[in-house]
Amino acid sequence: MKIFVCDAFSSEIFKGNQAGVVIVEEKENYPSEILMKNIAAELKHSETAFVKKMDNKIFKIRYFTPTEEVKLCGHATISVFSTLRKLNIVSVGKYIAETLAGNLEIIVDKDFIWMDMASPKIEYIFNLNEIKELYSAFNLDISQAPKNLIPKIVNTGLSDIIIPIEDKKVLDSFTMDKEKVIELSKKYKVIGAHLFSLDKDKKFTAFCRNIAPLVGIDEECATGTSNGALTHYLKEYNIISVKDINSFRQGEAMQRASTILSRYKEDGVTIQVGGNAVISFECKLY
Repeated sequence: MKIFVCDAFSSEIFKGNQAGVVIVEEKENYPSEILMKNIAAELKHSETAFVKKMDNKIFKIRYFTPTEEVKLCGHATISVFSTLRKLNIVSVGKYIAETLAGNLEIIVDKDFIWMDMASPKIEYIFNLNEIKELYSAFNLDISQAPKNLIPKIVNTGLSDIIIPIEDKKVLDSFTMDKEKVIELSKKYKVIGAHLFSLDKDKKFTAFCRNIAPLVGIDEECATGTSNGALTHYLKEYNIISVKDINSFRQGEAMQRASTILSRYKEDGVTIQVGGNAVISFECKLY
């Protein structure tokens, strides 16, 4: 196995979102789940991806947080294919990532890695009492929410609660009640919450913060699947269109600013998330 640490959704090391990338040799079997969990826990990043080449165009990927296996992780997938490109294992072209969330098309070009999200779904729309409970978990109240946007659970591979915030200063400064957020995540069967504020200056589509303490991530500085879900959410409100290339700024509150891109494919349904990753460390397992 070859082990790398990457900084995803950034062109510089020590910025963006860190992910572990473990390359399982073609002739090797996947390690045991216990070993993969131990490696992910030792690396201590929000996700570590274990990738194995199945043939020239197909790569199987399994994803582990420090506590459990998850179906999909956007920034770890971007890290995987950026690493494979750097090692000349892949070149410009189309590939398939076999994941527990399904088979996803990956486009490797010279500038970015683009990955398909799972088919977008609105899974739940919250009522007023539930909305008050959601905002209180972040020590906020509904007066700090935009009047025309309602929190929803959206899935593009993983389920997230999408929570709109009217003012970026509020987004930057909220504090979560960790036990409440964990309780709500269990109640609604989601990974966590993705809070956002639209960029009034239009430099970015939105500023975001991602909170997922249920799976061991108090906050994450770049989240591909969640911004895929946010893309679908914003399109449903006609804030963006299927022709736009969107950019989401995340991680500023953590001093690890990341930029995540998204777009719709020509079918007008499938969402792609895009970005790059750089290798910051190469590790050896003794």
